[in-house]
This record gives sequence, C-alpha cells and structure tokens, in this order.
Amino acid sequence: MSKLPADFYQREDILLISRELLGKVLCTNFHGKLTSGIIVETEAYAGVTDKASHAYGGRRTKRTDIMYTPGGTAYVYLCYGIHHLFNVVTNVEGVPHAILIRAIQPLDGIDIMLRRRNLKNISSRLTAGPGILSQAMGISVHISGQSLLDKQIWIENRENNNPLKNFKIISRPRVGIQYAGKDVLNPWRFQVENSPWASPAS
Repeated sequence: MSKLPADFYQREDILLISRELLGKVLCTNFHGKLTSGIIVETEAYAGVTDKASHAYGGRRTKRTDIMYTPGGTAYVYLCYGIHHLFNVVTNVEGVPHAILIRAIQPLDGIDIMLRRRNLKNISSRLTAGPGILSQAMGISVHISGQSLLDKQIWIENRENNNPLKNFKIISRPRVGIQYAGKDVLNPWRFQVENSPWASPAS
C-alpha cells in the first residue's frame, strides 16, 4: 500500500490531478469494515473562475469552507437531499479546487458494499455513479473535512492487486451543470475508456 501524500493533492493543475486519480484506489475503513475500489471516473471543479463550482466567484458558506482548506481533504455534500457526493479538495489553502469521484470499480469488501446498497449480485449498479459509490463505501457528509491521509478514508497507489493497467483516458463535458453557462462545455469529466464501471451519465 502506498497512500497518496499531501503534495499529490496540493498542486495547481486540477485537470492533471483529475486524470492521475484514475487507476488509483479509494479506500474506507469505518468501524473496522474495509472497502476499496479503483477510481474510473472523475470530474474537476476549478474554484472561483468555474461557474459550475460551489466556490464560483469566491462564494463561501459553512459547507463550502472545506473547499478552501489545503488539498488532501474530503469534501462531501448532500445532493437533492439524498445522495452524499464525495470530492477530493486539491491545490493549496485558499484555492477552492475540488474533484468529484464519480465511479469506482469495486475491489475489497464487496460483500460489505452489497449489503450497504441492498443488492444481492455485483453489477455496475453497485458503484457506477457518485451517489451510489458513496453509499457502497460508507461515505457520508459526516466525514466532510476529514484528511485523506487519515485511517478512515484515503486514496492509494496500489500496483499489486490492481487489475486496471495500461488504460486510455477519455474526456467529456460534465453533467448536471446546466446553470454553468459556457462552462458547461468544458471537457472536465475524465473516464477510463470502455470501463463497465463508469457512470451511465452521458
């Protein structure tokens, strides 16, 4: 196991980090229940200049203050009052960049994930989407603000036991941001090409 260090997250280029997160392994360990999955889809939100970002124009609220913390912090928010969406805060303190983790390919603790999702069989319904992957991994708004260098949630560069190698990356416009004007066209959603675990959003 090689947990990603703080300096991985605390770089300026959010698009590069979004691409480099593909193939890395997201891990959680809540109450002794270890789960993990390979990141196969990400979405970048570039802070104060990005109309799709919660921090556009320098907006700050109690919820979004976490985006202004140093890179390597979990930012989790509730969407439609139902879905807990997990984001990785990047860049240095005061620059509110964040990357939404949209989909993972399950690795460890699949039985735990199935129970959390109330599913009997493994399929893309388990983790192919930002809300359902959080449910499967046990992620909720209660961990928002937690360090990704901690023991409950982290991302690692796992060379062994990682079936995803030598993949191509495709980029597409982000989804669900019709309010973002011209920024809706930015191709800032990154996927592992042909991954059956990528989200079905088009």
